[in-house]
Amino acid sequence: MSDEADSRILKPSLLGAYLSAIVAHSFDAIVSKDLSGTIQSWNPAAERIFGWSAPEVIGRSIRIIIPDDRTAEEESILERVRAGEVVAQFETVRLRKTGSPVPVAISVFPVIDAAGKVVGASKIAHDITHMLEVRSRLRESDDQFRLLANSIPQLAWMADSEGSIFWYNDRWFEYTGTTLDEMRGWGWTRVHHPDHVERVVTRIRHSWETGEEWEDTFPLRSRDGEYRWFLSRAMPLRGPDGRVSRWFGTNTDITEQRRNQQQIEFLMAEVNHRAKNMIAVVQALVSRTAGRDYGESLAARLQAVSRNQDLLIRRNWGGASLGELIVSQLAVVSDLVGSRVHVDGQLDFMLSPSAAESIGLAIHELTTNATKYGALSNATGEVRITCAVDEDAEHGKLRIVWQEAGGPPVAAPARSGFGSVMIDRSPKMAMHADIELGFPPEGFVWRFAAPLAVVRSAG
Repeated sequence: MSDEADSRILKPSLLGAYLSAIVAHSFDAIVSKDLSGTIQSWNPAAERIFGWSAPEVIGRSIRIIIPDDRTAEEESILERVRAGEVVAQFETVRLRKTGSPVPVAISVFPVIDAAGKVVGASKIAHDITHMLEVRSRLRESDDQFRLLANSIPQLAWMADSEGSIFWYNDRWFEYTGTTLDEMRGWGWTRVHHPDHVERVVTRIRHSWETGEEWEDTFPLRSRDGEYRWFLSRAMPLRGPDGRVSRWFGTNTDITEQRRNQQQIEFLMAEVNHRAKNMIAVVQALVSRTAGRDYGESLAARLQAVSRNQDLLIRRNWGGASLGELIVSQLAVVSDLVGSRVHVDGQLDFMLSPSAAESIGLAIHELTTNATKYGALSNATGEVRITCAVDEDAEHGKLRIVWQEAGGPPVAAPARSGFGSVMIDRSPKMAMHADIELGFPPEGFVWRFAAPLAVVRSAG
């Protein structure tokens, strides 16, 4: 061995000084004991952690710092040390001089003499009180986060900086019926609608690459196979260097909002359509009514239109039942319904809004004519309104018959007025209806037949 190499080898006395300094200034308790557990050495850190001074414990059993419920643990340590085994660091509890517990992380190493025989053990104990407090706060923070994440109605998730998703909240799994293993990474594409997934992936990749916030709307498949619409957003979380470290995203179910919006748009279009129709009807009423009992006739016809609107509005423009419509237009003779005016048949048939408007005006005109000139113009005449639905697969028809009896003798009118338009031409044009007008002496007859496909409510 060269002189230079020999100079780098510490002399035993100097090596001992170094080791003593390390033991004396260590922040961890370093304790040695023989194979029976009797304490042989006790450094300053052990005094600080356990509260016993070295003179108080050297020569006494290590069991003075071991809780009663950990006695078996110490016996196991000694047994393993006798076998020459190193006891790797583990967390446990020891006692201070005051009797209070102190959490520690302990490692134990066998002490071997020059002959290779195990003669004792060296124990290193690290006070982990602060570490456990930090761990507890982290666990509490994690529990609070999970509670919050699982309490919100949205589906929530987190992805790494590359956009690979590694966590979902419980709402996601409850809705999709999937597992984390199935959804990890890019597995979420499996629950996207095939018509939208390519577009969604393209847009979200752009955000992953640029760090821009992401927002999109698309349908997701539920565990039952139903697709519902979600508004989805993702925010980048950045580190001190400004780089994206992860992404936090949510999916909010907007299916009902979309349906409501579509319904509002439909209703607005329907209102616009109805308003235009109403203006046309009013214009026709005015032009036809002018010159003969103008004010009274016009008011009555406008009230008939109003009654139609009231029925349709109550049902959100979804249509009106035939029975409700007829009874509403018999308002001026409501006291006669059941005695001299009889309504029967399939009255629960649901009419479309346009059919309800046209049929309602026709019933109003028939009622007006009956009270002025027909069966209801005297004290004995009667009117029977019979409704039937023929459900023939190809040629299904709604049939209504207005039959008068007991009134003044009937004759066909010499000319046709606006009333004739309402009961004849208007239904033909609006509903492709077949209209038959009969004028036998015993009483006027109006027969109506229109295709079910035209008059039936879609709702």
